[in-house]
Amino acid sequence: MSIPKQPRQLMINIMYLVLTALLALNVSAEIFNAFKLVNNSLKDSNAALDKSNDALVPSIDKRSKAKPEFARFAERAPMAVQYGKEFTDYVNTLLDDLIDKSGNKNGSVDDGDYIVVGDHKDLKGKKNKDVTTREMVNNKKGVELKNKILEYRTKFLSLIDDSLRTSMEAEISLNIDDETWKHSKNKHSWEEFTFKQMPLGACLPIFTKFINDAKSSENAVLNHFSKKLGGEDVVLDKFTVISSPKKNYVIKGEPFETTIALAASTSKSTSTKVGLSVNGSNLSVSADGEAIWKTVPNDVGIKKYTAVASVTNPVTNKTDTYRKEFEFEVGERSCNVAAEKMNVFYIGVDNPVSISAAGIPSAQLNVAASGGGINMNKQGGGKYIANVSTPGEATITLSGGGLQATSFKFRVKRIPTPIPMLSDKRGGAMPNGVFKAQQGVIPVLEGFEFDAKCTIQGYNLVRVAPRQDAQIVANTGGRYSPQAQNLINAAKPGDRYLFESIKGRCPGDAAARDLGDMSFQIK
Repeated sequence: MSIPKQPRQLMINIMYLVLTALLALNVSAEIFNAFKLVNNSLKDSNAALDKSNDALVPSIDKRSKAKPEFARFAERAPMAVQYGKEFTDYVNTLLDDLIDKSGNKNGSVDDGDYIVVGDHKDLKGKKNKDVTTREMVNNKKGVELKNKILEYRTKFLSLIDDSLRTSMEAEISLNIDDETWKHSKNKHSWEEFTFKQMPLGACLPIFTKFINDAKSSENAVLNHFSKKLGGEDVVLDKFTVISSPKKNYVIKGEPFETTIALAASTSKSTSTKVGLSVNGSNLSVSADGEAIWKTVPNDVGIKKYTAVASVTNPVTNKTDTYRKEFEFEVGERSCNVAAEKMNVFYIGVDNPVSISAAGIPSAQLNVAASGGGINMNKQGGGKYIANVSTPGEATITLSGGGLQATSFKFRVKRIPTPIPMLSDKRGGAMPNGVFKAQQGVIPVLEGFEFDAKCTIQGYNLVRVAPRQDAQIVANTGGRYSPQAQNLINAAKPGDRYLFESIKGRCPGDAAARDLGDMSFQIK
């Protein structure tokens, strides 16, 4: 059995192989029902192939009259149909003989060869293994069938031009697997492997599959002829509007110009080859005949590109080429003001700001700021430093060079309250040696992006030793004073140290902030 390319044909083969394996394990009613299901599916497939083949023949005949050089295809198409019919009639005759000989044996297939099971008829001899073994193996009808399959495979291939015959061999599914049986232990020929001790009910889909292979081969030949004639008329049934701008970017006040056109294509699969390229680089073309071209320009200005489409006729192999030049313009991004670190201005620190406006020379761009006590200092290259002094809202307005006044608002806030820490801890247990190694309390601005330095203004240091009165020292600044250092040096395991009423100050603060308390247990 050759491996077919068509998914439908491959599925049929796999279904039959699975059922054959199951049959070898146990012949049950369910297995016979499964074979019946496969057989009915094959019959439906055969009917669909007949319908397709019937439509192809007149189409091939009509097209060959318009192209006299291909008249040979119109002459061969009916022969493909004839070969398919001859082989089908031969297999059906062989099958009818088996059904009759396993039934009432009156020389023809009639109602006496069937039994009624429930609401349907079934073969009287569907489990009969003797008739298939006797007729197909002992009486050599299996050899005759094998030779017929090979004979009609050769006939189908003879309809193909000599130069293309080899490439079409895989498309002709009517064939014999003459290798698998050689690996079995007790089968000595293809007919033995296929039919010996095989119930007639299991043989039905075998014969129907051979008919299916013949009809598929017929269809492959007819489709080959149709493709050589250019296939069906291409009906343009997909439409879309395309726009080809003279340039894709303009400055306010300049005209925008584009060419509007209707593009048409077909939803049917065709063998027409379409190639697309831009600036000499070939692109990957989708099934819809579209391709995507991307480029990343490294400077501003007008950029031009040339698109080329090539269409190859599958019949004449003639290629037509269509070429058109397009352009687009690269500029800076649209008018924008952005705080580089956050969408907030903070009091007491430098707030970096980037300002840009597409198509406007920097000499013509006016930058104005108001609110929040804001002051803008130009750094060059569109960079500014904003300094603010009052919580609330600040506004930066851009104008000039044809740009209407455009405003951008920013919140103005104080620097977040820092967190007091000893080493990297806010409190809790701390080894005695680590505790004594610290030089004082530090303020930490967690998650703050700016380079701001807050300071500790002061705090009360309290030592609470077991069974002793509390000792208190008022400390100014973050570092320990000599009195506070003496109290720290007296620490012993079990002592508790409190840092109370910690005050801190950040840039822009008019007064110190309350930073809370810390408590440490000495280990």
